[in-house]
Amino acid sequence: MATNKFELITLPYAEEALEPVISRQTIAFHHGKHLQAYVNNLNALLVDSGFEEMPLVDIVKKANGGIFNNAGQILNHELYFGQFCAPKENNLPSGDIAAAIDRDFGSFAAFKEEFQKKGATLFGSGWVWLSADADGKLVISQEQNAGNPVQRGLNPLLTFDVWEHAYYIDYQNRRPDHLSALWSIINWQVVDQRYNAK
Repeated sequence: MATNKFELITLPYAEEALEPVISRQTIAFHHGKHLQAYVNNLNALLVDSGFEEMPLVDIVKKANGGIFNNAGQILNHELYFGQFCAPKENNLPSGDIAAAIDRDFGSFAAFKEEFQKKGATLFGSGWVWLSADADGKLVISQEQNAGNPVQRGLNPLLTFDVWEHAYYIDYQNRRPDHLSALWSIINWQVVDQRYNAK
């Protein structure tokens, strides 16, 4: 019998709050169907696995196979859905994360260009991440499938989901257009809090 250890996260905004960048329909499928399936699958797989009592991050760091795939997707999606807010014009980072971006990439514009390129050129399904290492230095990485930077000791701060289910309803095959649009809905306060929690 499956456990109920993990539950679907409650979105910190209404399903329609991110429109027109991400439609209510996409949120309903992506959060309500895809993420719910990962939660259900992980709870079923945890029975007698040895991972039952571990926090989600530790499962992602230590598991493999189906347990890793579903745990990784839950962690990734919780970070993903938790970083958004209603669209804003000229939505720029502030605080310590803004200073760190300027320090490590030269400018926000240069960071955006590299981040979008890494997202657009990742082959197949996966994620592009902004993370911080133990010294607070920022790095951009591409992670295949359910991969997460915590597996390499990094602190994940910001992610764009490049699995097709994240954008296909709204953008069809235009992944670069989707990535470009996401900047207006990033809640930089959340990203800054993650950075300062290192």
